Amino acid sequence: MRLALYALLSAFLLIQPSRADDALPSWNDGATKQAIVQFVERITSKGSADYVEPADRIATFDNDGTLWAEQPMYVQLAFALDRVKALAPQHPEWKDKEPFASLLKGDLKTALAGGEHAIAEIVMATHAGMTTGEFENIVLEWIDTARHPKTGRRYIDMVYQPMLELLKYLRANDFKTFIVSGGGIEFMRPWTEKVYGIPPEQVVGSSIKLKFEMRDGKPVLVRLADIDFIDDKAGKPVGIQMHIGRRPIAAFGNSDGDLQMLQWTTRGDGARFGLIVHHTDGEREWAYDRHSPVGQLDKALDMASSQGWTVVDMKHDWKTIYPPE
Repeated sequence: MRLALYALLSAFLLIQPSRADDALPSWNDGATKQAIVQFVERITSKGSADYVEPADRIATFDNDGTLWAEQPMYVQLAFALDRVKALAPQHPEWKDKEPFASLLKGDLKTALAGGEHAIAEIVMATHAGMTTGEFENIVLEWIDTARHPKTGRRYIDMVYQPMLELLKYLRANDFKTFIVSGGGIEFMRPWTEKVYGIPPEQVVGSSIKLKFEMRDGKPVLVRLADIDFIDDKAGKPVGIQMHIGRRPIAAFGNSDGDLQMLQWTTRGDGARFGLIVHHTDGEREWAYDRHSPVGQLDKALDMASSQGWTVVDMKHDWKTIYPPE
């Protein structure tokens, strides 16, 4: 009799959905974790007035600073800088041309003094002039080996363990998870499925123009040195509409670059959820917000309370930052 009851109990537990406490082990118990769990339970319970059909359970995530580390510079910029060094022998004129001259001297501050224009010039010079297949191979080779200058870990190992758990938790509850980032769409797509479980067709990002060509009798897409779309700030809701076609019911970001995505998501009808990752842990990661040149969080932080957005205090809400090595 006891064995029969044990077997029945075991079978019952196996068919039950995973509890959030088990699915989010890297989140400390508290108001932040509770807000996430309560939202998911509200919109997935069929008897709830806030129930949302699975087809409409769309969640969008910023990448830099939300899913992985972005200090002391955006990872794609680190990629571009390494590409400058690799391509320098083919461009002797770079020795006397900014921002490349300063980059080759190791003077990053001077090289980036030109702001967005300088960054755009670096990206165009290092990301264009090749086929999409060639670029994908370069990205995959770099992302598999490149290491962070401070931690020595690979960049793809500096993803946030609590956010990886959150992605899985949402998908276990029939959410479709998307990346909506200011980063390059073709830079992210080769590796996001392996790292986040997000396939390339669910990645929305900035892009440069492409051109169809026949090379040696084979059709290819060639990357041009011309910006096509910037998926940042007010561009994020536009990118969501163009690529997804459904308004998200949950959005996750960490900076003012995500402000409009949070507004677009949370001001729709029905149950909505917005979350901001606030970098408050200067020991395990970095502490920054209002005055940071990378991932500045100012307006969105001020608006969070009035808009009902949940703010993650990284220092207190997360038991751990990165996956174990």
